[in-house]
Amino acid sequence: MDASSKEEEEEEDRAFTNISLADDTDHSSRILYPRHRSLLPKMMNADMDVDAENQVELEEKTRLINQVLELQHTLEDLSARVDAVKEENLKLKSENQVLGQYIENLMSASSVFQTTDTKSKRK
Repeated sequence: MDASSKEEEEEEDRAFTNISLADDTDHSSRILYPRHRSLLPKMMNADMDVDAENQVELEEKTRLINQVLELQHTLEDLSARVDAVKEENLKLKSENQVLGQYIENLMSASSVFQTTDTKSKRK
């Protein structure tokens, strides 16, 4: 066997699976079947593309879930703040009513704010 035919045979071996039909040493009666391994990289690339797409989808879903959770927490915080402000508002209204009543009582008890009858003093 010369070098060029050996190279051809090695190249052939890489592309095909050899199945010998007999115990021949000159390889004259062998049948060559295409290897399925040549399809494997394409299928792996397709799988890798699907995996990459799934990874991108998963990352996007995770990002959206985190964003929703963050917005929910923000809404809960804002709702708690609104409740606290309402409670403070009611407290201040009550205090204002007490102070208003106190001021009215002081004004009615003070002679400065009472109306004077000028006619009765002149008589």
